[in-house]
Amino acid sequence: MTHHPLVFIDGDQGTTGLQIHERLRDRSDLRLLTLAADERKNTALRAEAVNACDIAILCLPDAAAREAAAAVVNPAVRVIDASSAHRTDPQWVYGFPEMGAAQSARIAGAHRVSNPGCYPTGAIGLLHPLVKAGLIGAHTPITIHAVSGYSGGGRARVEEHEGPAEKSAPAFQLYGLKLDHKHTPEIAQHAGLWQRPFFLPAYGSFRQGIALTIPLLLSHCPPGISGDDLRACLQQHYANAACVEVMDSARTESTEHLDPQAMNGTNQLRLGVFSNAQHGQVLLTAVFDNLGKGASGAAVQNLDLMLGQLAG
Repeated sequence: MTHHPLVFIDGDQGTTGLQIHERLRDRSDLRLLTLAADERKNTALRAEAVNACDIAILCLPDAAAREAAAAVVNPAVRVIDASSAHRTDPQWVYGFPEMGAAQSARIAGAHRVSNPGCYPTGAIGLLHPLVKAGLIGAHTPITIHAVSGYSGGGRARVEEHEGPAEKSAPAFQLYGLKLDHKHTPEIAQHAGLWQRPFFLPAYGSFRQGIALTIPLLLSHCPPGISGDDLRACLQQHYANAACVEVMDSARTESTEHLDPQAMNGTNQLRLGVFSNAQHGQVLLTAVFDNLGKGASGAAVQNLDLMLGQLAG
């Protein structure tokens, strides 16, 4: 008799959890375990559920995710944490399969996987291969600007833009002005940076999607390095990555605008390298769905690796 793994989504009423549930609910190769609305805050029932499943996906605030992970006493239970609670914890495998040749296998065999943050997915996707190849020094001052759809702010932000007061919701707002955003250590660690990058995020008045940009001076790269070299490095790194695409030079030349919503509804990460040799400037870009490759899609990708259904 075929065993269909039991997957428990803890926090399936939140933005990420709902999307994961949507992606999994019609699959016949697994069983979904969820709690009724009146059971979700029952600590004993949640602990029972998280220890009864094969794989638990935690879609919870950081503190609650730490509590849920600590409540797992069944050694057979494997966990995917979609919060930021364990993303820099060396005891958890970082759930970005495309980071390196061995990362998919590490995720597939892991008992504890930390799903990447939405913004870090784009930033690390761009920086990690270039830092690893020595085309960007680990000591280089890095500035990251990113604009996300308001769903990145969770239920409160969605209510602000879709609730009774939606007409007064801001069209655009910068945040993280204390320069202490929780994603910054995650970016620095997994991109291989030796110093904290400058990270300034923003929300736009669209529901989902991210456009992330990183400006670079070619004078900060090794002598003779061009934008084409940076693009070639990314293309080589992601040559066999089904969920990451790097825009070629022709497409880059013909691109006038970046639409943060261009990859919505997919699990794709689209990277670009725009350069001006005369001015010695390069702009690294990433466009993806903050609810797709930036959250729920990535969690399902990691789940499939852990279930042994994807080779990488």
